[in-house]
Amino acid sequence: MNRVVVTGAGVVSPVGSGAEAFFENLVNGVCGIAPITAFDTEGYKVKLAGEVKGFDPEAAGIDRAQSKRMDLYAQYAMAAAIQAVFMSGIEGRVAPERLGVYVGSGIGGIQTFTQETEKMLSRGPGRVSPFFVPMMIGNMAAGNIAIRFGAQGPCLPVVTACATGTHAIGEAFHAIKYGLADAIIAGGAEAAVTPLAVAGFTNMKALSESADPNAASLPFDSRRGGFVIGEGSGIVVLEAYEHAMARGARILAEVCGYGNTCDAYHITAPQAEGIGAANAIKLALDEANWRGEKLYINAHGTGTPMNDRVETLAIKRALGQDAARAALISSTKSMTGHMLGAAGGVEAVACALALEKGVVPPTIHLDSPDPECDLNYVPNVAVKADVEVAVSSSLGFGGHNAVVALRAI
Repeated sequence: MNRVVVTGAGVVSPVGSGAEAFFENLVNGVCGIAPITAFDTEGYKVKLAGEVKGFDPEAAGIDRAQSKRMDLYAQYAMAAAIQAVFMSGIEGRVAPERLGVYVGSGIGGIQTFTQETEKMLSRGPGRVSPFFVPMMIGNMAAGNIAIRFGAQGPCLPVVTACATGTHAIGEAFHAIKYGLADAIIAGGAEAAVTPLAVAGFTNMKALSESADPNAASLPFDSRRGGFVIGEGSGIVVLEAYEHAMARGARILAEVCGYGNTCDAYHITAPQAEGIGAANAIKLALDEANWRGEKLYINAHGTGTPMNDRVETLAIKRALGQDAARAALISSTKSMTGHMLGAAGGVEAVACALALEKGVVPPTIHLDSPDPECDLNYVPNVAVKADVEVAVSSSLGFGGHNAVVALRAI
């Protein structure tokens, strides 16, 4: 079996684009939550989002004609993939049939879907774009990335709601571990800050209705009242260790464990005792051969009342009380908002860079801790710590639980 390492990372996010800039802003506690600019929020209870600022597809390396045939979620994915591949230096250094793409989206091309629906209703079916379907479907980010880089190996666009990015990375890890590919471009993307999506999440009581950007995305805080929707993409290049070493690649971290479980309980609510999430954490740490080394957990940490309480229970159940209290835990969603299918991708990047740089990003705006959330969530200020293992946890609607474990190298 192969060891698997991270040799490239790309990010498009509400707190900056480029993995290094993204991580620096996380460490400095930069908040990407702001009033929604993508549409007029008159009549909406929800006014805030974690939007990507100033995104220019051409500046990101996407041909103008191609970008017009890609939904925004796929543009974000392509931009992050270009960054990750550039950082890795892998282009042209792996056989096409041994290079894969595992990039998914929780929702897919909802902007295209709504725009073309409105066009059909107002102007008739003959006005619907011939590119509607290939722009809208959720596998097209992976397809476009594969075309761009000539990746003829395994291509698997995962769709597991908010667990999408983590599942994509975990499945890519196993594919390389068991010899199905030498390298895989993996992660997630989302661009769902749209009138329809925000209305839907609002009406299911999932979103924070705070008008204050500094009091909206509040993981593990007693004031939390829902998540703040975010957007963007997080992509990593995973590579067999021997392949990476042979070409002298920079290695950010080793991927060493993956857990994939389902609550089998409810379409949106987590199982109250966190059993499924705990089992996913255990699976990842068991595969990682974790033996109590210093641990960082990038929690799902959405800021919804139920998630944060249940996730705290899951961590305790998985690690035991003492190890849970010794772990450093943070929710970078306090800064980015919840990037849905992209969340696991950017949070895996945060874990890899935390291991490489020896610093753990904080949970900002954690000023009134919930007594039921009583672990060390690194409140407000980053901490220097030579953590040896980092865990990224993602929990999605439908009861999907995904956890990846990374080790310093």
